[in-house]
Amino acid sequence: MRPAQLSAGEARRIALRAQGLAGARLTGGAAGVLGRLRAVQLDTISVLARSHELVAYARLGPVPRARIEDAYWGPRASTFEFWSHAACVLPLEDWPLYAARRRRSIAKGRRWHDVGAVTSSLALVRDRLRDEGPLSARQLGGAKSGGQWFEWSDIKIAAEWLLDTGEVVCRARRGFERVYDLAERAVPLALRETALDDHACAVALVSSASRALGVATEADLAAYHGLGVTAVRAAITDAGLEPVEVEGWGSIAFAAPGALVARPGRARGRGVLLSPFDSLIWDRARTERLFSLRYRLEAYVPAPKRVHGYYAMPVLAGDRIVGLVDPKRSGTTLVARHVVLHTADAPAHVAAALRAAAGWVGCDTTRVERVTPATRLDEVRAAVTAASD
Repeated sequence: MRPAQLSAGEARRIALRAQGLAGARLTGGAAGVLGRLRAVQLDTISVLARSHELVAYARLGPVPRARIEDAYWGPRASTFEFWSHAACVLPLEDWPLYAARRRRSIAKGRRWHDVGAVTSSLALVRDRLRDEGPLSARQLGGAKSGGQWFEWSDIKIAAEWLLDTGEVVCRARRGFERVYDLAERAVPLALRETALDDHACAVALVSSASRALGVATEADLAAYHGLGVTAVRAAITDAGLEPVEVEGWGSIAFAAPGALVARPGRARGRGVLLSPFDSLIWDRARTERLFSLRYRLEAYVPAPKRVHGYYAMPVLAGDRIVGLVDPKRSGTTLVARHVVLHTADAPAHVAAALRAAAGWVGCDTTRVERVTPATRLDEVRAAVTAASD
């Protein structure tokens, strides 16, 4: 039987609904966002706010940032940090799903560093956590060495290795520093005793990724939780995914159970700024397929070679990405250093997104410095002024 057929627009709207950016607004605050996405990427860069805060903001509106932090790392949070798509905060109930990755780390014996060179530090970290309770790398003795190995100290290497292999877990942060604790103390026994083989882990993670993506290729599913394509391919049938053909995609795609039954919800029309690490767009190849947007984060590009800006953020309006904004805060002014317009109606959406973001981060004025195309600078400034009135 021929797979179901989807237009590019239908696939895009299904993806937006799966990501909590179309249809009814998510409930349950930031914890509800994590429950829907199953992974929220972390990053040290903070322009308007840190990425994990921006992800919640895009879906919930101007929720207080302290409330987001509390949902992820507060005393009642049911989360942990681990490597999924990248370093992510994850639902604690998903601890067993990453057993295969922990086993691979143990078998490999290293990640970036030679763990055999820090044997004494491994023992020290274990002992101090057991005796003193949860500690950051700084409290354990310092995270930086000033030398090689990514400038990590032996203590930091040891702590991260124990995190990779599951002896240690991060369930809290202090000032964006990881706080390490023994998994035997911080992860409920029932979760630690849930034994999944590698295939069962892959099936569970493929199922999780499919629900968060709505419709996805094998490569999309692999990228979402950092799986190999071979493992994804072997898990698709057991995960209950339905093959579909999407206009213009070129590769067979798969829909999550039920994703094709419900009519794609209406996307929210007002413009909102997206973090470059938002799970809607963190897979750049998928972003290009969904939105015809070739997007690159330029924070790590030398300034003279940047095209769009240090932290250019896509502006989502309805089911389209209508432009990019490279923002920064200067006192109580939100500065749009560069605005790139992709559609005729982009100025109004950019202005709405800037006004909303400014209010959320405590800025009372907005200034636009540069626009591409340059002939629309006055139009964008006028739209921002109108949005602020």
